[in-house]
Amino acid sequence: MSDSPNIPDAPTEPAHRTRAKGEPRFPDGPTPDPAGSHFERRIRSFQPRRSRVTAGQADALERLWPKWGLDIDGQRTLDLAELFGNDNPVVLEIGFGMGEATAQMAAEAPATNILAADVHTPGQGNLLGLADHHGLSNIRVANGDAIILLREMIAPDALDGLRVYFPDPWPKKRHHKRRLIQPEFLSLAATRLKPGATVHCATDWEPYAEQMLEVLDAHPDFENSQPDGGFAPRPEFRPLTRFEGQGLDKGHVVNDLLFRRVPHEDQR
Repeated sequence: MSDSPNIPDAPTEPAHRTRAKGEPRFPDGPTPDPAGSHFERRIRSFQPRRSRVTAGQADALERLWPKWGLDIDGQRTLDLAELFGNDNPVVLEIGFGMGEATAQMAAEAPATNILAADVHTPGQGNLLGLADHHGLSNIRVANGDAIILLREMIAPDALDGLRVYFPDPWPKKRHHKRRLIQPEFLSLAATRLKPGATVHCATDWEPYAEQMLEVLDAHPDFENSQPDGGFAPRPEFRPLTRFEGQGLDKGHVVNDLLFRRVPHEDQR
């Protein structure tokens, strides 16, 4: 994107912090299992990844989590206007990786708030660092299970959009039940999205893209934004990430899906 702001990576030097045995890594930061045992055990669509937190990411978590972070504990309904300090539209992004694309989208659309949910601690720290460095006050970072966030913490008709970019494709057939984009998930999301809100998915795993298209096409609460159906061209607002570029270099096909939340009869 020729006019896109350059969002650099956060520092990559490793952190060397000595902690006493049993001391939490980030006392005022994201907790390992924020929802604890309050909710049912079920098959997860995500798998926590273990990787080193750099000094820059650790610093961002320690400084900025109390200001811009929240744990998905399922114990309260969020007041999104209070969370962001304004009444601007709110888009939920599920799974943001290291956060470069999220930061770029936030920079290009400052009047749109992004609630970004993930379980990857280095990515949480990296996104907070990018938001701080570039003065992006329209980002909040949520730690934990996005299903609990949607079901327990987001009010009905509160969201103006949902983004799911490059979710885990769970390629083995026996793992397909772990994929996020399923009829049950879409039914939940539909209750939290305003009429006309956009669901935007992207994946470089073609079998998953076909499943997403099939599931979204069949769901009564959503309609394809493409007049002739099928996949959508990559919209200008979704940055071309390094991950995506590497996939394209290997011959992967990236598919975007753009669907709208259909109003119910009593909302028309």
